[in-house]
Amino acid sequence: MFKNWLKICAFSLTAALQAQPVPDDFRFKTETLVQGMEQPMEIEVAPDGRVFYNEIGGKLSVYRPVTRDVAVSATLEVFSDQENGFLGFALDPGFTTNQWIYLLYSPKTFVGQRLSRFVIQGDKVDLSTEKTLLEFPEQRRECCHHAGSVEFGPDGTLFVSTGDNTHPGGDSDGFAPIDERPDRYPFDAQKSSANTDDLRGKILRIRPLASGGYSIPQGNLFPSDGSRGRPEIYVMGCRNPWRISVDERTGFLYWGDVGPDANNDGPRGSRGYDELNQAKGPGNFGWPYFVGSNFAYARYDFQTKTAGPKYNPEAPHNTSPNNTGSQWLPPAQPAWIYWPYGDSKEFPILKSGGRTACAGPVFYHKKSYELTGGFPEYYDGCLLFYDWQRPFLNWARMDKDSKLVRIEPFSQSIVLLKEGENDPGKLGENQTAIRRPVDSQFGPDGCLYLLDYGETWGKNKNSQLLKISYQRGNLPPLSRAIGEPAAGVEPLTVKLNSKGSRDYENDPLSFAWKLHPGNKLISTNANPEITLEQPGNYVVELEVSDPKGGKSSAQIPLTVGNSPPQIRFLEPLDGDFFDREKAITYRVFVEDKEDGKSSDYEEIIGPKTYVSADWRQNGSDQASIAPAVAYMKQSDCFNCHSVEQKIVGPAFLEIASRYRNQPAAFALSVDRVAKGSSGVWGEAPMLPHQSLHADQILTMVRWIYELEPGKTGSQLLRGLNGEIPANNNSKDGFVVLEASYTDGGRGTVAPLTSKTSIKLRHRRLEAESSDTKAGLKVMGKQVGSIDHGHYLVFHGLNLESSSEATVRAASAGHGGEIQLRTGSVNGDLIGTFKISPTGGWDVWKEQSVSLKKIAGKTDLYVVFSNPGKGGLMNLDWIEFHGNPPPKTVENQKAP
Repeated sequence: MFKNWLKICAFSLTAALQAQPVPDDFRFKTETLVQGMEQPMEIEVAPDGRVFYNEIGGKLSVYRPVTRDVAVSATLEVFSDQENGFLGFALDPGFTTNQWIYLLYSPKTFVGQRLSRFVIQGDKVDLSTEKTLLEFPEQRRECCHHAGSVEFGPDGTLFVSTGDNTHPGGDSDGFAPIDERPDRYPFDAQKSSANTDDLRGKILRIRPLASGGYSIPQGNLFPSDGSRGRPEIYVMGCRNPWRISVDERTGFLYWGDVGPDANNDGPRGSRGYDELNQAKGPGNFGWPYFVGSNFAYARYDFQTKTAGPKYNPEAPHNTSPNNTGSQWLPPAQPAWIYWPYGDSKEFPILKSGGRTACAGPVFYHKKSYELTGGFPEYYDGCLLFYDWQRPFLNWARMDKDSKLVRIEPFSQSIVLLKEGENDPGKLGENQTAIRRPVDSQFGPDGCLYLLDYGETWGKNKNSQLLKISYQRGNLPPLSRAIGEPAAGVEPLTVKLNSKGSRDYENDPLSFAWKLHPGNKLISTNANPEITLEQPGNYVVELEVSDPKGGKSSAQIPLTVGNSPPQIRFLEPLDGDFFDREKAITYRVFVEDKEDGKSSDYEEIIGPKTYVSADWRQNGSDQASIAPAVAYMKQSDCFNCHSVEQKIVGPAFLEIASRYRNQPAAFALSVDRVAKGSSGVWGEAPMLPHQSLHADQILTMVRWIYELEPGKTGSQLLRGLNGEIPANNNSKDGFVVLEASYTDGGRGTVAPLTSKTSIKLRHRRLEAESSDTKAGLKVMGKQVGSIDHGHYLVFHGLNLESSSEATVRAASAGHGGEIQLRTGSVNGDLIGTFKISPTGGWDVWKEQSVSLKKIAGKTDLYVVFSNPGKGGLMNLDWIEFHGNPPPKTVENQKAP
């Protein structure tokens, strides 16, 4: 009867959780803590809230939440070729008292991987305290697969994942790499994953000792005496178990195993699958004989290229000459969740695309999380998992026995960009774009800390460390205000609009428009119209309120008695090319109602005209935006301020210069932003910023205080004409020129600043930096996996001056045509390259063709053609050649 009562209670609890409504997306708050890490790998949140993360190149860093800054904790000397490096780390369960940290890395002095324990003093790792726990050799003749995730279980045992250290290419063709030919051991995973006497292709489980060594815990796959296999092995038969996680309550092990590349089943066996695995105990998970749900591979003779019988999951048999362990292996266990490149019939929510499986943490709710922004109880007992390449971010909902119930999406507050997407598009007010989730952990506050690797394999400026929290209770409404026109001569009639203002809980809103100075209520309508008769500098404030007491405000500066200037580039034009070896000559034209034309008053207008050059990397159409700048753009800060020039309020650089070396000024500035102020920098007041959180304001003010003259991120030149110095040492693929002019105002009426910008590309267009990619894949510094009909798009190119183009391509496949078309995939054909097989995917050849003349700016479509064929080629870059455009009356003379 007691058992029945327990079953009824468990059922009631499960039903109650399922009856809970799905948490609202708008309640998830995402903060960007750090950006621009170089190839971040793993994350650990310390009990005191500090967030440690490592980079594969050897650096360990710590984000300090109290000061909201980053300190470098250690820099290891690592062997970094073939995907080696600083692979993973873990904090000791007793970290608060012993300050121990375990690092897994690839030493230069040992051909393999090393797991060592160090002591942290404050934020710094004392490298002299190293105690080596474990080393295991690897081959470094060929690439790759090292896994390298390190995690503690709730019983104090330490799990370490290791890859199969096997080259996935060669003659394996995306199937099982079991090449037994002489001297082909780097292409045979039977030497490692299927070898009971080898630590590669495994997940190890040891118990670290205070002395610095380790013991073998009970419950591993093989006896502790080593009679049947290495006693450290908990799980064998792994390919590249890149990310692992251990359930903090059950001790169950989860890992994402990155699978092979075959797209379709064949005589050699199964197509490739990535796996999310669950181990409630030790086991063999099959690689390289099985993948997915024990889908078998065939014995394959690489010499005669013939397939034999398929392997038996009940009794795997390793007869490879490269095997040094037992021939008969434990039965293979099927994957828990698995997905191919294409759609998954078993798990359709996972859709299709690239594959790099990662296991995240299991979340357990605590009542205290409701005070710290931790995740809601709805996700109690759910496993977070994701794909680094596809990408997706999902929950695996489990029952009380940790059996899979269903897969649910994480939240629409996170927008995951597909491979090759440079522009996140238009995000909602509460949405954050991420590219490649690489590791995650729930902190002691119940919030999710997530590492986003960035756009592609390699170094990315858009890598980031995020904190995702959950906001409870009544949220203040969102306030948005628009005033058109925002400047002009008196009397000025302005149409005010509250478009974009909304209440997250869909409560009705009240509007109050106030005019400053004077704090005069002018309207309670949503979209009123006002007329300002007298010249002056005004601020209109919109306060939005909900019935539960939530409030927020937005501000619009209005200038009456002065008209905004007009500014544009005469040379160069948007979409033109530039050469890294040559300076960029520019000419700007300005016209202002009060100041006149620059062609008539160059000596007056020129000194107040500034041109900046912002050099940007290939593959990112936007400069890396600091978290502070993101917050400021979401608010109204740039309505009244710019970085280097006074608008309504002072330039941010001017603020930094005034308060430099004044520690007491920082807290005062934070308070002014939060509560508002007046009379500090002039007559125009700065109104309260009720919609910003305290930590956001801290981040913004710290960013402003750190600004220094000449170090604001761009080259700044004064004058209507000039030259941007050559940037021939840069690898940047394009430059954005911005011209601004600040007029002279009118009496006491404030000056107005207008800006315009153009984008210039380098003549060599790197294929991976294209604005749109259809079908193909970014593969480091090139694009590949190209089939007939795939294409790239480069937007807004001015090809009028280009008479010839060159491509750099390679093909070990069918080859085909590269067609250059304008406007669409079926647009005007201006040039065709005929690419023949070059003898290898990395055997590059260049080819040039003449181009059909084209006038004006266009979207260039690079279309790949070879009907009915796949695996055509790899493309590195396209370069355009030609003379500068002829001088015309239009682009030679100012109006």
